[in-house]
Amino acid sequence: MPLIHQESQIHESAQGPRVTPAVSRTAPTPRPVPGPRPAAVPRPGPAVRPGPPAQRTHTPRPPARPAAPRADAATQIQLIPAPANGALDAAEEAVDLLLDSGRAPGDVLVLTTGDQHPWAAHELSFGEASYWAQHDARDDVFYADAKAAERAARRPVVVVAVNDASGDDLGPVLAVARERADTLLIVCGDPQRVNSALGAGV
Repeated sequence: MPLIHQESQIHESAQGPRVTPAVSRTAPTPRPVPGPRPAAVPRPGPAVRPGPPAQRTHTPRPPARPAAPRADAATQIQLIPAPANGALDAAEEAVDLLLDSGRAPGDVLVLTTGDQHPWAAHELSFGEASYWAQHDARDDVFYADAKAAERAARRPVVVVAVNDASGDDLGPVLAVARERADTLLIVCGDPQRVNSALGAGV
């Protein structure tokens, strides 16, 4: 009989310690709850914002178009020093540089103050009608006598070869050439003579 009471006491003591760790196991359950919250915060961030920069690239492009009106207000002038007998060669070199830099041939008008350019003299031998028809076509560099500059249409670049020895009538010629040049006027000639004709340093 006393053996039965001892066995029951052992079972009660064995059940006792098993209950206490169960209470300690319930305590750590709230710890994983705050874990997923910080992970949800960075998700709505900059994932949607990369779209607008593509629209900003389109806005600066339209302002580049009004470059033509600005050229009328301020035409750049470049002076290439050259004697009268070397002005035509200097003008040819200037044209070559313009074409090499990507300028279209139809953008360039060359005026001579002295003898005609050989190309102009050759084309005029076929008649003025065909000669000026090439001017109107604007397919290539056009060479003309400075006296006929008023008949020539405006072009982005005008090159003047001051290949006459006299100093007369250069002012009016450069004035007309400046009006015909939309963006750039290149004058190949004597610097003193060109500066005095323009009325200011180049």
